[in-house]
Amino acid sequence: MRTVRNIHQRIIPAPSDTVGALLDRLSAPDDPLFPTPVWPAMVLDRPLGVGAAGGHGRVRYRVGAYEPGRSVRFDTTAPALGEGYHRFDVEPLGPDRCRVVHTLELAMPARPLTAWVLGIRPVHDTMIEESFDNIERAVLGSLPHPPTRRPLRARLFNRLVWARPTAVPVPPDARLLHGAFDRPDFTDAWRMPLAPGMDRDPHAWRHVLPFPVHGAADRELMLGKNASHLDFRSSVLVDDASVTLASAVRLHNTRGRLYFALARRVHPYLARRTLRRAHRRVAFTTPPAGQRNKPAPADH
Repeated sequence: MRTVRNIHQRIIPAPSDTVGALLDRLSAPDDPLFPTPVWPAMVLDRPLGVGAAGGHGRVRYRVGAYEPGRSVRFDTTAPALGEGYHRFDVEPLGPDRCRVVHTLELAMPARPLTAWVLGIRPVHDTMIEESFDNIERAVLGSLPHPPTRRPLRARLFNRLVWARPTAVPVPPDARLLHGAFDRPDFTDAWRMPLAPGMDRDPHAWRHVLPFPVHGAADRELMLGKNASHLDFRSSVLVDDASVTLASAVRLHNTRGRLYFALARRVHPYLARRTLRRAHRRVAFTTPPAGQRNKPAPADH
């Protein structure tokens, strides 16, 4: 067992009360700190306060101490990585200056320690520094320096652990797709959850689907192609919580049936890969939280 202590800090040219107000919005729907949707959002089972439980990604914890506008400590509740805590602190340095500190201290067994050194630490370091970037964006309006660079190991880890689509029935709300064919010979659908800030406009998801548009609605975009042997349609359906890629195929003749007998074996893999790639692209092009959620001006 080895104790790992990891500390990040940054001087912010803004009053501690202003920065502390951002800290109080951790895990809220308009959380301006956590660097989502590129990294998993912090989700708690109740508003920020002592006893609130949750985590981000596979990291689980409970709020063990909380001083509004000044400090919050999260104590681990699952031993997957180790036992200990991580915390944010805002320290006043004058009327218009403060220091933000993030401290992680965990007692790690050998296996989690190896995972920490090889892959998790670069991700953790990147997430914290991007959180600090978001603070500066929120209070200053822009970054006074280049944004945090994501190292190669952090990008690779991000790709490996990115959420994967799950199979679902074709949604009833996919009205364009349901109206495309009277009796489709094949249908399927795959769904992924949407993180805060991700674009809910279905047109934002068509960049990895290079097919003609066959219809558009408020939350649905249908693409596809007609051929002599078969017609197919793919529908991108976006709601407040998820994005669904649904497909329908209509076969015309023996050639179409023979072709699709082979194509349907690889179709699920291609559909999942396409949706996951589009999901990551939309996430990575989403404006940082500090730009999406500017603090309201103070009353005078």
